[in-house]
Amino acid sequence: PVTPELLVSPSSQDGELGSECPEDRGNWTGRLDFLLSCIGYCVGLGNVWRFPYRAYTNGGGAFLVPYFIMLAICGIPIFFMELSLGQFSSLGPLAVWKISPLFKGVGMGTILIVSLVAIYYNMIIAYVLFYLFASLTSDLPWQHCGNWWNTDLCLDHHVIKAGNTTFPVNITNTVSPSEEYWSRYVLHIQGSSGIGDPGRIRWNLCLCLLLSWTIVYLCILKGVKSSGKVVYFTATFPYLILVMLLIRGVTLEGAWKGIRFYLTPQFDHLLSSKVWIEAALQIFYSLGVGFGGLLTFASYNTFHQNIYRDTFIVTLGNAITSILAGFAIFSVLGYMSQELGVPVNQVAKAGPGLAFVVYPQAMTMLPLSPFWSFLFFFMLLTLGLDSQFAFMETIVTAVTDEFPYYLRPKKASFSAVICIALFLMGLILTTEGGMYWLVLLDDYSAGFGLMVVVITTCLVVTRVYGMKRFCRDIHMMLGFKPGPYFRACWMVLSPATMMALLVYNIIKYQPSEYGSYRFPTWAEVLGILMGVLSFLMIPLGMVVAVLREEGTLWERVQQASRPAMDWGPSLEENRTGMYVASLAGSQSPKPLMVHMRKYGGITSYENTAIEVDREMEEEEEEESMM
Repeated sequence: PVTPELLVSPSSQDGELGSECPEDRGNWTGRLDFLLSCIGYCVGLGNVWRFPYRAYTNGGGAFLVPYFIMLAICGIPIFFMELSLGQFSSLGPLAVWKISPLFKGVGMGTILIVSLVAIYYNMIIAYVLFYLFASLTSDLPWQHCGNWWNTDLCLDHHVIKAGNTTFPVNITNTVSPSEEYWSRYVLHIQGSSGIGDPGRIRWNLCLCLLLSWTIVYLCILKGVKSSGKVVYFTATFPYLILVMLLIRGVTLEGAWKGIRFYLTPQFDHLLSSKVWIEAALQIFYSLGVGFGGLLTFASYNTFHQNIYRDTFIVTLGNAITSILAGFAIFSVLGYMSQELGVPVNQVAKAGPGLAFVVYPQAMTMLPLSPFWSFLFFFMLLTLGLDSQFAFMETIVTAVTDEFPYYLRPKKASFSAVICIALFLMGLILTTEGGMYWLVLLDDYSAGFGLMVVVITTCLVVTRVYGMKRFCRDIHMMLGFKPGPYFRACWMVLSPATMMALLVYNIIKYQPSEYGSYRFPTWAEVLGILMGVLSFLMIPLGMVVAVLREEGTLWERVQQASRPAMDWGPSLEENRTGMYVASLAGSQSPKPLMVHMRKYGGITSYENTAIEVDREMEEEEEEESMM
């Protein structure tokens, strides 16, 4: 007998990845596309400029204890949940809320957060491009004092070293050439008196921002088909540069001084709640949960892709990269502290201060300094770009999945519109006071709003949709159910930890500042509104969902919280049990297992479908007897 197309299983498709995915939506063209995209998305700038600093300020080597515990409690389970939701439904962060339309506002909140982050994240890439071009010279421009942007406070360490001074030099009231280059030349921050006075546009920065948006657009032009190929370079090349910087760093004089400072365990720190909160925050932001990127990437997978294995590869790989980056950074900082004759803690910084002031200054002390500087900024560029690809893919996928008939055929044009809009919104960041706006966006766009989004997602999947049903979906997809570890984390540990994070962030709230500049009240209020607006989308979405239903208020809420009729796998051959014949225009009136028994040829995936159906039948019988 001829086997109907409906029953062709993944194992009989000659390894063609595209045949199991919706053609019009697009999908990954190779097995490694998804894995490398996830690695590129998670391994970003934070691994280089936030983790090493967080580690040394929170107990050095002892920080790794809460870090890995929080990875197990918060990171891995939420990561796996997001991948499962995306792969099971083949939908983006907005359309995936067919799982419970009442909570579609969570998806809208996610898109708002990602859009705000994409605006300022690309500005950081623009700064990196600026330094990358500035490194293409025989003498780095931040190497010496005496330029038009330098002040009388500028102190050149090369002059001190050449002079072989026997008396100690007081450097407390001095500024390094690299710091003045960053603040007075690149930012030209002296042209602005504060956030309310942005000053003029810095056209060199504006052109760098335009270039960074152009690169991003060209890489996401054909969706995951193009970005999936670019990540083969952008996700792997940073590791080559990181290893080169690491080898160069540990061979420098005084390197072990910095590494000892970075890793010396101070176990008394473990008694402080702050250290555990910092570890959870590092995991939370470094894995990129809640931003929709993981869900979006997984939605382009085949239905039976082993995301369980991929979860552990990406999360543990991300943690190891952070630790390696710490060695590369602190070995150079140890050398720098020895050269300047100051303790390591006086040169160690986090964030832009490390990337654009301290590390560039350290590069000037090395032979072939332009070469090492170029390598460092090229590494930052590749680290930043693949995270930005994910943000843009998330926005574009979310909206095109909502309006597939109108936007999918014009995805390239729609992507261009989004890139142009975000570029125009980011122009204020290229002004002389742009750094103040960047700090405001960084502090508030993905703060407590993001945590509320992730907590709500976790609670809706486990409580509203149902843990048993979610585990059954994963069983259908992967051939096995998640174990007690995942179920315990999803039900209790992960949401409880994130709620503790949220409460801690609210209690320990501190107004934004940049150096000695304190933000005015109106700027603080604007920042808080930015954070609040993302989770206000949740009640707004609830109101819209309830108004669309009929009946009493309670009946409307119940109807809106149930999965939509077409919720489930996107292809008919993957829909078994309760999902059979629920697609519009479905040609399968009977349960799929009946068809399989009739035509034969049961594979491992079809076996799983039969098991799932049998389980559901038994549960229905039990319920009817009760």
